[in-house]
Amino acid sequence: MITSKLTSKAQTTIPQAVRVALHLREGDEIAYAIDGERVLLTRATKDHEDPFATFSEWNSEADRRAYAGL
Repeated sequence: MITSKLTSKAQTTIPQAVRVALHLREGDEIAYAIDGERVLLTRATKDHEDPFATFSEWNSEADRRAYAGL
């Protein structure tokens, strides 16, 4: 098992073996999925960033203006 320590600011370094396995580079985003007392760490994709990304029918400029203040 690979471990790392948590700092007083709740930060940690992702171990090199994990970065290599996930092909992580500086600036990449990571996603967390909580499952009970376990957390799944994955490399974030566009799908992780926007859960409504598949709803392209509401993705027009008019929609963005109409819902910008929400």
